Amino acid sequence: MTELTGKHVLAITVGAFAVIIGVNLLLAFKAVSTFPGLEVENSYVASQGFNARKAAQEALGWTMTPAYDQGRMTLAFLGADGQPVQVNDLQVLVGRTTETTDDTFPAFTREGDLYAADLPLHPGKWMIKVTARSADGTLFEQRSELFVKG
Repeated sequence: MTELTGKHVLAITVGAFAVIIGVNLLLAFKAVSTFPGLEVENSYVASQGFNARKAAQEALGWTMTPAYDQGRMTLAFLGADGQPVQVNDLQVLVGRTTETTDDTFPAFTREGDLYAADLPLHPGKWMIKVTARSADGTLFEQRSELFVKG
């Protein structure tokens, strides 16, 4: 074994810091390049009507439950009484929570008590962002997670 000299210690120190800095730069690049962007243009303006919209949605008493099986996604909307409800102006965003490359807006159709769409999803965690209106025009918004098994 050779003697540990100042040059060796310098090389070890520089190499260790190079690895640390390299990993930090890689993680920073990945964080910035996969950030999907802003949720709203102006958070202050969006917050002004939040409490009123929340109270109106809670008064509806609706729940939305997503399900996925063999390339078909279904959404079940239930009222406060546990019975299925009909929604208007249904818009659904399905995508990953960390990036926008897989974002899609499938067209859901009513099939009995459910809303369904054919949608091939890869295994993993998916985000479902639903916007709909009740018969009286009350806005319903819900964001859910769905795990697709491989």
